[in-house]
Amino acid sequence: MNSLFSKEKWKYAFYTVNHPMDAYYEIRHRGRGSVPIAVVLVILFSFSFSANRLLASFVVNDTDPRSVNSLTELGAVLLLYLLFCVSNWSITCLMEGEGRMKDIAIAIGYGMTPMIFCFNLATIVSQFVADGEQAFYWMILAIGVAYGLIMILMGIMTVQNFTLGKTLLTILLTFLAMLIIIFLILLVADLINQVYSFLYSIYQELIFRT
Repeated sequence: MNSLFSKEKWKYAFYTVNHPMDAYYEIRHRGRGSVPIAVVLVILFSFSFSANRLLASFVVNDTDPRSVNSLTELGAVLLLYLLFCVSNWSITCLMEGEGRMKDIAIAIGYGMTPMIFCFNLATIVSQFVADGEQAFYWMILAIGVAYGLIMILMGIMTVQNFTLGKTLLTILLTFLAMLIIIFLILLVADLINQVYSFLYSIYQELIFRT
């Protein structure tokens, strides 16, 4: 366990922010990176997002704190993370990508690092901005989200050894695959519910007859 969360692996996660292309190449071809650290970064992003919605100043935030449930948002973020990894892996396998699922998971998790930093920084800055200065707050958030998305794009492109155009196409198909998976899950859940209702009605009928 210590080796999975070693100091060197954490340093490499931050190295990825400064040198994404080189770092993602090392992750794919030399086994650098860590899936547990990637998952921890996704969890930290979820908490940073929730903290921003809860603690950002009223000048830039009109969210009702009572509507924020950090655990629910954490579950949603982790579910979307898993769904995106599975969908992207399935699509890239069909398109002859070279990346493994662990490489995709690391690429996405490490891409959350600038978002974590900028969401927390924006939350702090929001306490000092006055009315009319909200642009500084939104600029910090925009930079974090944009750089994080660029890192994720570069990560998928590098670990799969795709061109930029092919990477964008696979991401588009990934979202389509996510919708299909969600539809199938809902369909199966509805089918199971109907089967349960049918069997339960038979059980009740037998009970009444006896």
